[in-house]
Amino acid sequence: MTATLDALRTITTGTITTMLLKKGIRHAWMKGAMPFGFSGKRVVGPAFTLRFVPVREDLATPESWMKPISTRGAIEAMPADCVVVADAMGITGAGIFGDILCMRMVKRGVTALITDGVMRDKHGVLATNLPVWCQGVAAPASVNQLTFVGWNEPIGCGGCAIFPGDIIVADDDGAVVIPKDLADFVATEGAEHELLESWLVQEVEKGEQLLGLYPPNEENKKRYEAWKKAR
Repeated sequence: MTATLDALRTITTGTITTMLLKKGIRHAWMKGAMPFGFSGKRVVGPAFTLRFVPVREDLATPESWMKPISTRGAIEAMPADCVVVADAMGITGAGIFGDILCMRMVKRGVTALITDGVMRDKHGVLATNLPVWCQGVAAPASVNQLTFVGWNEPIGCGGCAIFPGDIIVADDDGAVVIPKDLADFVATEGAEHELLESWLVQEVEKGEQLLGLYPPNEENKKRYEAWKKAR
């Protein structure tokens, strides 16, 4: 799996969605989860999931933060190198995490945080250097609109089904989920696709027309294979 994760670090999320389409997977890109205050980063890792449900005023209180089933408890269960994926149901009126919780995630070795919700304490979160993908910011705390109910179980995030251990890749184009059983396929086929596209870019720069080139017809497939051998 280490080799697979290393390979995926060189493959764009756009290419990954194309590779997953070959396997019939159309819901892999998490709507709303976009880079938070940075660019040029790509992160890869196994999913550690968090789940929120709509607010229940008797359960979602500041006192709930001290209970074993809480965001605090979940953070202490996060393994190093995981990518945390939080199902916030797309709610943008309350931030699920702030700077203190994000700093604790950094100390636990978490790779990144992905959510279809929003953050709070923007300046402090950015200062932790935890890579975050989300919908933006909101000042109110999570308990204003959300109830935290558990971790490391199947969730939905940004229109995608995420299971614990699925592989998450996130870059400037957003975050995608790779079913863990397809990770090797995506890594292998994705690397080949990236190489092909590097050749296609060169050909377009030379003035080649797109018809027959992208996607390549038999003649251009032969030209590509010859280019590969000559590299």
